[in-house]
Amino acid sequence: MLAGMRRLRHTRIVATLGPASDTVETITALAQVGADTFRLNASHSDHDQLTQLVQRIRQVEQEQQQAIGIILDLQGPKLRLGHFTSGQVIIKQGQDFRFDLSAVPGDSQRVQVPHPEIFAVLKPGQHILVDDGKMRFVVEEAAQDYARCRALYAGVLADHKGVNVPDVVLPIAALTAKDRQDLQHGLALGVDWVALSFVQTLEDVQQLRPLLQNKAGLMVKIEKPSAMLHLHDIVTASDAVIVARGDLGVEMPLPEMPSLQKRIVRACRQIGRPVIIATQMLESMITAPSPTRAEVSDVANAVYDGADGVMLSAESAAGQYPVEAVRMMEQVLQSVEHDGAYDQMLHALSTEAVSDPEAAISAAAALLAVHTEAAAIVCYTLSGATALRVAQHRPLTPLLALTPSLATARRLSLAWGIEARVVETVQDLEVMVATARDLVRPYADTGEVLVITAGVPFGTVGATNMIRVVRV
Repeated sequence: MLAGMRRLRHTRIVATLGPASDTVETITALAQVGADTFRLNASHSDHDQLTQLVQRIRQVEQEQQQAIGIILDLQGPKLRLGHFTSGQVIIKQGQDFRFDLSAVPGDSQRVQVPHPEIFAVLKPGQHILVDDGKMRFVVEEAAQDYARCRALYAGVLADHKGVNVPDVVLPIAALTAKDRQDLQHGLALGVDWVALSFVQTLEDVQQLRPLLQNKAGLMVKIEKPSAMLHLHDIVTASDAVIVARGDLGVEMPLPEMPSLQKRIVRACRQIGRPVIIATQMLESMITAPSPTRAEVSDVANAVYDGADGVMLSAESAAGQYPVEAVRMMEQVLQSVEHDGAYDQMLHALSTEAVSDPEAAISAAAALLAVHTEAAAIVCYTLSGATALRVAQHRPLTPLLALTPSLATARRLSLAWGIEARVVETVQDLEVMVATARDLVRPYADTGEVLVITAGVPFGTVGATNMIRVVRV
């Protein structure tokens, strides 16, 4: 039985591992101060490094007796400039500049973009962004092998800087050959989630699903304007979502980012998919021991919106204060969730109408817990679906998921409010009730009410069909 530690908040923390946090000692410290799930970035890790990180996380999991989730974040296609004769050039505002397929080193008039797929769809009036949008060009003339553009701002272009083309759906698959190799290695290691980058359409998600072989959850990163056009379908086809504000904030107008974030969170909550807010949440803590006031407010807003989790990227992977960043995140989450207005703001959003018996049972369990002033909701679940359906309603009553599957407990570690425990397989209703009573002692005193929901017969995936109210 995996007992685990009880968190004193509902919102989860995802911490990215990297050079600043790749030891057993640091991973242990991160888990102890608040990290629930760890992200491994395939863009910056080879297979040997991924293997070592997974082994170290599993060692910490065993030592801490806490189910820990692991996200493998696939790199996706990387669109970059070629190189310049001098390494970089200065561009003047309004000057003409040409992007093309020629491998000849670039100069102040042109440079290679070795991606014919871009030129195949570009049209005059569309934009090419370079270096996270620091340099912006509007297309004046487009052909199959070049685009003549006008610089909207003055600045510097340097070797191999990233390229974004926000106005078109690029004929590029989200999964690269590298991604497929990383995916197979990650699945062999037993990662719990696979995050798909560069998602533009529903077909990108559908391409990954069979490759997972039901061994990991499918997590979609919303970072392209075209994904926003197909948001409902993409979210529905996924198992969880990351609001990847880095590229999304480059390719879409920055003033729209707050409303885009809220729109994605609402879509995920209404459909019942865990949603994680990522990128620059505590960015200043890469080099400073405390965040800015604006960063704290940013984290707090994600919590008030009811996001399942918040993510640290460079702060925990490469920063000088990885443990302090997780501890600060933990403190902010607890502070917000103890605010008297949290409940009202959290439940200002209604979920989708109940459309099947399993969803109705889960909604009823959440409501029943309120009306009976229950000490806890206990979900027996094999796949985790029952607990996720209850969590969709954001009950402030403690929510305990009991499962015989360690893999399920690991996946649930990033879901809002769920405390997952690995237990022996339950075959009998009375044993189920007795087990629930034993495990809720940290939550409930003698005589208090428990709301228990499960599927009968036990062990049937997706068969939530029972609610029982008992006393401790």
